[in-house]
Amino acid sequence: MALKTPEQFEESLKSLKPRVFMNGQRVDNVLENPNTRTVVEANKASYEWALDPATSHIMTAYSPLIEDTVNRYTYVSRSVDDLVKKAEAGTFTSETLGTCIYRCVGYDCFHSLWSTTWEMDRDLGTSYHPRFLEYLKWVQREDLSVAGALTEPRGQRNKRALNWPDPYLSVKVVDKNDKGIVVRGAKINISGGFASNEIVVLPQSAHSEGESDYAVAFATPPDAPGITFVCQYTPFSAERDLSDDIEELGNPRFGQRETSMIIFEDVFVPWERVFSCGEYPYAVKFVTRFARTHRMTCGGTCKVGFMNQIIGSAKLVQEYKGLQTVPHINEELAEMVALRETCRSCGLAAAYKGSEEPENSGVYLPDELMGNVSKLNVCNAFWRVMALAGDIGGGLIVTLPSLKELQNPETRAYVEEFYSFGGDEPAENVMKVHKHLQNWTAGLHGVGTWHGAGPVQAQKIMLQRVINYDHEKDLVKRTLNLKSKGESKAEDAAHDTADESDIE
Repeated sequence: MALKTPEQFEESLKSLKPRVFMNGQRVDNVLENPNTRTVVEANKASYEWALDPATSHIMTAYSPLIEDTVNRYTYVSRSVDDLVKKAEAGTFTSETLGTCIYRCVGYDCFHSLWSTTWEMDRDLGTSYHPRFLEYLKWVQREDLSVAGALTEPRGQRNKRALNWPDPYLSVKVVDKNDKGIVVRGAKINISGGFASNEIVVLPQSAHSEGESDYAVAFATPPDAPGITFVCQYTPFSAERDLSDDIEELGNPRFGQRETSMIIFEDVFVPWERVFSCGEYPYAVKFVTRFARTHRMTCGGTCKVGFMNQIIGSAKLVQEYKGLQTVPHINEELAEMVALRETCRSCGLAAAYKGSEEPENSGVYLPDELMGNVSKLNVCNAFWRVMALAGDIGGGLIVTLPSLKELQNPETRAYVEEFYSFGGDEPAENVMKVHKHLQNWTAGLHGVGTWHGAGPVQAQKIMLQRVINYDHEKDLVKRTLNLKSKGESKAEDAAHDTADESDIE
């Protein structure tokens, strides 16, 4: 099988030397830095699950491209059943990690690339699709971890790219020759790229005539000359940096979501890794096809797994504090479950209503309407679930002392007495669960959920573009037997003729 072990994946990263900065300093080794290490651990888990008999049915698929079993995160959906399994994998990985699976965006990029390169070749006579398939075969055979990059700084939104004072606020082609292209610009908010084997780059937005240099899609290793990563740094990053025991953190092994800005300074990309160059009418298709796939994943599957983590902690806190029979706590927990299941249902509906796009291309994408509804629902539902968990957890979520007080001979007895709440659960467990809720409700995940795969307004705009009200209007017209003016006149004329016939 074309499946790596977790150890082989980590070994593969040792040959890569990405240029990475965090907190004003160079990160010499992403395998050793406490924060970048969490990305390595999350991706390693995906290799472990693919080889585990208990989870391999979720994390693997048979690829006809290479006639072998591959990791699901290197696969492209070929049927509705594949989309359903994709959705199930999204929930499983997120609820198990408690953070992102950093292969997710690259996985969704593959769907967009397959669909759009196939269409370009059909319409334009280009040869991008076979090129992409060869790249995908290589990814599958080598079981590579591939990140995806779309979001860009961009210039003032009321100006076209051609009118920006800085033309490199989106990634663009600055040169090309018979060997390949050279790109310059940046991508921002990119998950896990510095600890991946490859990065797939797609346009973020539609482009029009004169903006063809921005219509570019390609793949690159993270350590290609000219690529620099500038990583996020938050209070959670600082806490992990300072920690001498990660078990004291809210998500010990996998941490918070880790992202970076990726700068491309005249990066050379050989033609065999270029999947679009200048075909500006298709830039919007790369974006929308990625979005409909990623919004199902991000909305209806991934955040369902996150909610499972939050609900689990809230339920434990209820039990630790002896609140099992308190009506409003039980109502809040039930509401959390209802919100979770609504989001799960939307995600599964997007998968079950998915279709081949374009027809005969061989790739299946989630239903566009339901994919956007999934993400729109989860944006609001996730904030509500966090609020409910905050209510159940109480102020201790944000006033919790360090777990190191359990090792301090001067404070240990106090902490053990007063944070066990008079129950049988050790104070250490009670504190860890509250720390876990701090990780969720007072962390990065609320804003991350709102903006990941596009903020609410992006879904609303897309819904207005794809909704067709003809069915609903026709229902009412049939119910009320409504007639158009033309139909009414025709019926009146027929009636008059019938009257005249009766007179004669």
